[in-house]
Amino acid sequence: MSDLIVVGFEGTDEADKVLLKLNTLKKEYLIDLEDAVVVVRDESGKVHLKQSMNLTAIGATSGLLSGSLWGGLVGLLFLNPLAGFAIGGAIGAGTGALSGSLADYGIDDNFIKSLGETIPNNSSALFVLVRKVQPEKVLAEFSGLRGKVLKTSLSPEQESKLQEALSGAQPASPTPGTF
Repeated sequence: MSDLIVVGFEGTDEADKVLLKLNTLKKEYLIDLEDAVVVVRDESGKVHLKQSMNLTAIGATSGLLSGSLWGGLVGLLFLNPLAGFAIGGAIGAGTGALSGSLADYGIDDNFIKSLGETIPNNSSALFVLVRKVQPEKVLAEFSGLRGKVLKTSLSPEQESKLQEALSGAQPASPTPGTF
């Protein structure tokens, strides 16, 4: 089961920096992210979402491949597989992009927008859905980051350890396997 963690930051670019660091830790197999979204609230109060997964592009790519395959097969029936390949690819890419733009993967966008409305102007928040984590090593990387835990699905003990790490305090020695 995945854990949801939402951390707010004072600057508009802080959440982006943290997400970059999380992606580095992901490459080192210290954390496994299911989804991540950066929310920025500008000076006028407008909320902007930056999804880590571009579902429109993913849908278009998979639609292009499957459409081309099916178009080529249908084109064989009419003795013109190249035309079928091209037409099927174009239709597949279009429908894949449309279905990708309508899909919602991971963290619910309505939840993100509603919580994003509560952060102050000129600030940002990072929403992450974590599958697995090496808590001691990840918390050490984010020590003193100056973020505030806004919402989590972690246990109260795990949440307090995370907030301690973000505030720069030295957390109590963590129990192996806990955040």
